[in-house]
Formats: sequence, structure tokens, C-alpha cells
Amino acid sequence: MKKSKILLLSAAALMLASCGGSGGRPTFGDNEFPVVTVGTTSTTMQSTYPAVIKGVQDVEIHPKVQGFITQINVKEGQTVSAGQVLFVLDNVTYQAQVRQAEASVKTATATCNTAKLNYENSQKLHENGVIGDFEYRSAVNSYEQAKASLAASEASLASAKEMLSFCFVKSPASGVVGSLPFKVGTLVSASNTLTTVSNISSMEVYFSMTEKDVLEMGKNPGGLTGAIEAMPAVKLQLADGTVYGLEGKVTKMSGVIDPTTGSVQMIAVFQNPEKLLKSGGSATVVIPHSNASAILIPQAAVSEVQNKKFVYIVDKGNKAKYTEIKVDPQNDGNYYIVTEGLKAGDKFITNGITKLSDGMEIVPITPERYQQKIDEQAKAMGAGDIIGAMKK
Repeated sequence: MKKSKILLLSAAALMLASCGGSGGRPTFGDNEFPVVTVGTTSTTMQSTYPAVIKGVQDVEIHPKVQGFITQINVKEGQTVSAGQVLFVLDNVTYQAQVRQAEASVKTATATCNTAKLNYENSQKLHENGVIGDFEYRSAVNSYEQAKASLAASEASLASAKEMLSFCFVKSPASGVVGSLPFKVGTLVSASNTLTTVSNISSMEVYFSMTEKDVLEMGKNPGGLTGAIEAMPAVKLQLADGTVYGLEGKVTKMSGVIDPTTGSVQMIAVFQNPEKLLKSGGSATVVIPHSNASAILIPQAAVSEVQNKKFVYIVDKGNKAKYTEIKVDPQNDGNYYIVTEGLKAGDKFITNGITKLSDGMEIVPITPERYQQKIDEQAKAMGAGDIIGAMKK
């Protein structure tokens, strides 16, 4: 018996709750419906876009020569400076080539010095008529050939030293070291990415906007450039749901529309002094939109049929008119911002819309009176029906 009473009370409570819900209305025995006059208000809504975080400079580190890794001088996550040696490759062969090139330079230098002495001596002898033109020109040619050989040897030495320097893989930029997929002893070549150095002092956050949104932006004074400059500061919601402590600024937009998605890539920059943001991370960009004359209506007053939204407007004869409206796709779950279909001064019905039909004549009451009637009916039911049910 006690269980049945509890069930009856629960059913009664649910019935009362449904009376004040979005679809139903209390059975007042008349055609009274709550009516509100449309007004405007200042509001701030927000748009959200999935995003990818990248450092302002993400540099992939590749070796320029093939070789075995003999040293790894950094750790993952370590901050490095430009020019710092990250890896050392086996360079015995390249050191030998440098020594060989140095020996060639010494040999060429000696040969060049000898040819120079011979040339200077032949010049004096030629001036004094001791030797003829042939001997003199031969000395000149030998000296020129010796100088050319010396230059070639010096170039070979420079090339050998450069090849040796490639065995010491340096960071081209300051930043933070990424993953280190290769270990000491691994044979690597130019096709292998040894690591990535990311400058994360500030981060670029990439997200996409629809072509329609971009076209709307372009209609503003100053075009797209002016629209980007006028965009408000944006926020960043991280993967764990928290909001990043610093606001960012949209700075760039791609000049090409992606034909597969119909979207345009945007870039917002966020400062990253605490190194909390990591390159490659995912997040959500939040862009606020302020509207000084927005028309807000409760979602409970709106019905949806085949992805179209409708409200009941009350005309001068107190007849309900089924009217289509258009709303901003961004909402807070409680209210819609109406973009078409309603204007300030219109009257619409806020509750009990499932009991209405197009052209139905109603008796307008205020939402406060509507709630008062709900409370009165609930009190009457509690005193009569519920207590009587408990006595059975």
C-alpha cells in the first residue's frame, strides 16, 4: 500500500512539472495563454571552432649526410638555442677526407710557390733577352696552372670541412626539442626526421571558418583585413575543458578556400610564457559576438519541424499565428537569438504551444498570471486529489 502511494505521488508530481514545461500547459478550462512583447537587449554569444596548436616556428631536423648516430646531446622537452649541437654522426671518414684535402692544399701551395719563383725568374731573364718568348710563356702558364690547382685544392678542403660539419647536426632556431625517435647507433639519412624544434614562446592556433562566415566578414567596412583587425580577443578552451588564461588575437587568414570542406583557415596567436601550450595539441577557439539589439526568446516557446523553427505570434485580434523564424546557430541552451521572423513590438506565446493551432483565438495573460494559475492548480490538487489518493 505504501509503495502504491509513493508511486501515485510521483505521478502527480510529474504531471504538475509537465504543466510548466516547454510543451504542455495546465488545464485551466479556458484558452488563456501567456503572451510576451518582443523587445531587444544587449547580449554576448560565442562561436566555437575546433583548432590545432602549433609553435610559431616548427623546424624538422634532418641530417644532411648519411651516418650512424654516435651522440645525442639533448633530451625531449629541452630548451635549445640556435646553433646548438643536437646530434653527432659517425665522422671518421669525413675527418680523413679533411686531412687528405689539407695535404693536397699543402702540396698545391708548394707547387704554386715553386711555379711563382720560376715565373719571376723567367720574367727577369726575358726582360734581359736571355730567354725567348716561348720559355717565358711556358713559365707564365705553369704558374697560372699551379694557382688554379691550389684554388681547386682549397675548394676541396672547404667541401670536406663542410661535409664534416654536417656530422654535427645543429639546431637552426631556438625552441623546445620534440620527440627523439632514434637512438645512438641508428643509421640515419636525409630522409629521417631526427626531431622537431619548436619555438613555443608564442603559439599559432589554426582553425577554420565557413565560406559563408568569411563572405559576411568581407562585407564590413575595410573588407576582410578590416574585419580581422576588428575581431575581438579570442579565448582558447583546452583539451581538458579548461580555458587558457591568456586571450589571443586572430592575425591571419588563408587566401584560398578548401574545395573539399568549403572552409577558410584562420590563425590566432596566443602568448605562451609558461610553456603550457604544446605544439601539435588540440583545442577549441572561442570567439565572442556582441549584439546591442538582439531579440532573445526562450527555446520553450519555439517548435521545430523539419529543421525549421516556428513560434506563435498573437495578432491584434488575439489570434495565434504560426510563424517561421530564423535563429543564430550559436545559443546557450536556454534562449535563441532571432535573426528573422520577429521584430520589436511583436507578441508571442511563451508556453503551452502544443495546445495551439494556427488561427486559434486566445485570451492573453501575463507569464506571472500563468505561473500563478499553475501554483493554484498545484495547490488544489495537493489538497484534494493527492491527499485523497493517499487515504485509499
